[in-house]
Amino acid sequence: MKLMTARGVQDSPPEEKIIKNKVVDTLREVFQLYGFAPLETPIIERYETLTAKFAAGEASDALKETFTLTDQGNRKLGLRFDLTVPLCRFVAMNPTLKMPFKRYEMGVVFRDGPIKAGRVRQFWQCDVDTIGSKSMLADAEILATTETGFNKLKLDTIIKVNNRKLLNGILEQAGIENKEDAIIAIDKLAKIGVKGVTDELLEKGFQKKQINVVFALVKENITLSELKKKIKTEEGKEGIKELEEVFSYLRMMGIKSAKFDVSLARGLAYYTGTIFEAFMKKGKITSSLAGGGRYDQMIGNFMGGNRIVPAVGIAFGIVPIMETIKEKEELTKRTPAQVLVIPIKTQKESLAIIQQLRNEKINATYDLNGRGMSKNLQYANALGIPYVVIIGSDELKKNKVLLRDMVTGDQKLLALKSVVHMLK
Repeated sequence: MKLMTARGVQDSPPEEKIIKNKVVDTLREVFQLYGFAPLETPIIERYETLTAKFAAGEASDALKETFTLTDQGNRKLGLRFDLTVPLCRFVAMNPTLKMPFKRYEMGVVFRDGPIKAGRVRQFWQCDVDTIGSKSMLADAEILATTETGFNKLKLDTIIKVNNRKLLNGILEQAGIENKEDAIIAIDKLAKIGVKGVTDELLEKGFQKKQINVVFALVKENITLSELKKKIKTEEGKEGIKELEEVFSYLRMMGIKSAKFDVSLARGLAYYTGTIFEAFMKKGKITSSLAGGGRYDQMIGNFMGGNRIVPAVGIAFGIVPIMETIKEKEELTKRTPAQVLVIPIKTQKESLAIIQQLRNEKINATYDLNGRGMSKNLQYANALGIPYVVIIGSDELKKNKVLLRDMVTGDQKLLALKSVVHMLK
């Protein structure tokens, strides 16, 4: 048997998982800074939940890429393709939640789609959402959270912002009734260009005249003030008004990375208002690092009775974020250990010392195999452990240990208390 992973999934070796944990921990810290509470939902959902026409939508790539399975009771199930649909199902099942409900969730999602750099079939998402507020302040706060998260990760990003109402208004102005199919095509504009989108729209039965009207408005660098003069539909005007309000709040909050982009479409059917997507300003990774928007109808549709439950949120993609970090820096740290304790014929006596280090919250590992000094130093170097503590009988007599800096090679005979102070 040839050992290999399934196509589109991958192992995370320690040097990657350490950075991934740091990314997730950083985002968790930012989400909690903005007052969002944690939530956990199942990986497996009922297929009917995922396929609801008000969830992904029948024409969306997400639904086409859903992994399906059946349980022993012959019930059709699916692996979640995002964290938004499970959130909406949770809120609909818990109608007594206090609003606004601000939550974050981190976990694995699945897409049986094409594979490229930054895009795989099993990947982590870190979502942050606000349920129960129709105010554009909620949208602005999500964007502020996003900028803060990327700043903490030291990633220079641009967050493209648009509004589905504006896009719907443009399509209405062009005489297009099947807006969902048109938006799914427009969503590919950055990947396949105007010609590619035009060809796809023509294949779907749209008229050349309609397409020309769309691209007269959906074009690079067009501003909100320009569109305000050209948009005639009520829904389009409402979208512009909401965008102006969002950007006014962003200016007050000092958020600078969010920029208006009328070509941003977001292919999922459930978006109803503001939409946004974050990209690196420079680099080889062209996939979005985060994306989301406002979806005011999905939760109410799950509840039934034509209820409207406003909601807005964004999902951070850990895979493209990791690819971006790997492009910027070499991953050399293969363990969280700060120090390797090397006993020189003092194995039993050294156990108390390593436990003291751990009690002081210093990540420490120990020579388990009784190797010599040279092999232990090689081991520390191979794993990227920055310090070793050497404990021999002479050190024990003096109530001290020998601390070696693995980067500089410097060694100091120190009391354990001083070692703790230095490593902290």
